[in-house]
Amino acid sequence: MSRQSATRLAWSLFALCAALTAAAILLLTLAHWKVTDSTDLIGTIATIVYPAVGVLVASRRPENPIGWLLLSIGVIGAVTAFANGYALYGLVARPGSLPASDVITVLGLPGSAVSFTLAGTFLFLLFPDGHLPSSRWRPVAGLSAATIGLGIVMFTLRPGPIESLRDVDNPVGLGGSAGSAIESAGNYLGIVAGLCLVASAASLVVRFRRSRGVERQQLKWIAAAAGLLAGWLVSGPLFFWYVPFGGVWDTLSPVAIVAFPVAIGFAILRYRLYDLDRIVNRALVYGVLTGALAGLYFGIVLAFQEAFSSFTRGNDLAIAGSTLAVAALFRPARRRIQGFVDRRFYRRRYDAQQTLEAFSVRLRDEVDLDTLGADLGAVVHETMQPAHVSLWLRPHGEER
Repeated sequence: MSRQSATRLAWSLFALCAALTAAAILLLTLAHWKVTDSTDLIGTIATIVYPAVGVLVASRRPENPIGWLLLSIGVIGAVTAFANGYALYGLVARPGSLPASDVITVLGLPGSAVSFTLAGTFLFLLFPDGHLPSSRWRPVAGLSAATIGLGIVMFTLRPGPIESLRDVDNPVGLGGSAGSAIESAGNYLGIVAGLCLVASAASLVVRFRRSRGVERQQLKWIAAAAGLLAGWLVSGPLFFWYVPFGGVWDTLSPVAIVAFPVAIGFAILRYRLYDLDRIVNRALVYGVLTGALAGLYFGIVLAFQEAFSSFTRGNDLAIAGSTLAVAALFRPARRRIQGFVDRRFYRRRYDAQQTLEAFSVRLRDEVDLDTLGADLGAVVHETMQPAHVSLWLRPHGEER
């Protein structure tokens, strides 16, 4: 396929996703269905973001299957959203108003599980160059493909009500012993799918340990996004144990979902690829700094109120004093935390900075050119680690 044909196909698939998503939103609105549940919100966001990133990658890197995988996930999500909206309007809001509502309903049954499994297996296995890490991973890829295929069949034929359609019964669900067998097989298939997800994530670890240069930096992007997504998933129960924090989890969910495809786009297209180290560095520094100063602030407020309750009762002296104290500690605390993060996580950069600072001190006092040239060569070799270092000085009295 030529590059021009690939670009047209990619944009056509993106247009299809956009049209189906718009139609789904229209049908949901006509059915008086409000997108308030976090699952509905996440599905809507993923349906938009995944194909948007996919069309950019596929049109600029058509030889890389990652872009086409992102577009496929978007198409599956858009078809699922349209099928659910069509079924809600044609079966729940206004029964019989739309033709073939039962048939369209079937198209949306396996969509969510298939897109999640596809994203969690093949995106990890093929990232970033579109090839498996080695031939040893072919069984994992084959098992993942088989799991997705069987999942489509089982989710389509599974009996019982459909929760996303307000408990409308599955029109093609099997009953009796066949339905029970599908339910039992679905449980085992879920275990196999989980193992495929873990193995696919392990392939990234193996690839990262072998990677160098640009590939390692690309893997850092996907690792950061996967870590954010995993942290969001793991923290869900912790937030919901404390009801007031449930809204925080819902607020963070779009960020976690969007970060994954966006990180893939940055990595594949190599746009501002090396900015991730700075982002992670600043996130570590200001995250620790915010937590430490917030704890210190509340601690000082409580201490002032207990120690000087007779003076501070009824006024804002404790709050004002705490604010001033925290403001005074901001810069020295940031400097110390920055130094700790650099020493602990960015040791090479920290050592290079220390070497340059020591050389700048010597430079002010050194007058011998031979010694200065030797020191300069040593500093460049230590900080930049080039294959060869040479220094040329213009002879004295030579005209420019």
